[in-house]
Amino acid sequence: MLALKQALSLVSTNTLGGWQPSDETGLEAWYKFQTGITLNGSDVSAWADSSSNSFDMVQATASEQPAYNSGAIDFDASATQSLQTASDILLSGAFTLGLRLYPALNNVIVLGDNTQTNEFFKITSSTKLRFKTDGSQVDITVNDGDLSADNYLVITRNASNLVTLYINGVAQTNTQTLAGTANIDAIGVRATDANAYDGTISEIQIYDTESTALTANVNTYLSNL
Repeated sequence: MLALKQALSLVSTNTLGGWQPSDETGLEAWYKFQTGITLNGSDVSAWADSSSNSFDMVQATASEQPAYNSGAIDFDASATQSLQTASDILLSGAFTLGLRLYPALNNVIVLGDNTQTNEFFKITSSTKLRFKTDGSQVDITVNDGDLSADNYLVITRNASNLVTLYINGVAQTNTQTLAGTANIDAIGVRATDANAYDGTISEIQIYDTESTALTANVNTYLSNL
């Protein structure tokens, strides 16, 4: 096993200059590329939150620890691999999510709650993203891009509860409206250990705010990873 000291030295030297997620007061959690990774051999036992809120994602069960693969976290759905935090991230109003990922399968959870049901963001197919919260759900249908590809995604909800999906910087035409508090305590599964993610995730940014400027900054940042 690598020592914690060694594992935490796996940090990205790419600061990208200029804007950083930590510049935003609305930053709830930041799972940063090549940063805050604790390894158990070649597998990931923890991905530290690079915000100031300490929503560290951990996995104590060795068989459920995803692999570390060239800076990306590599999940195997057949082993129900996931990372989870002890406290819920709660998004009750506007939010912005930024993700760099490459799913290998469809019908998989990217972010969810593994203790409370009906709370998740799921790639249901190469052309459909599902957001479910408080027992209600919406599906956003893709018109530009492929959710099964190597992408950066930004998902926003504004003050009017309008949910918009951006794929590689392009806003999808199909938008949906859904209110409610989104609960997140897991990367890669929903309650209970269902629809496990398969593929890689390199970066996750979670904000409890939404704006045109923030969306542009997150898209630009993720495009440079």
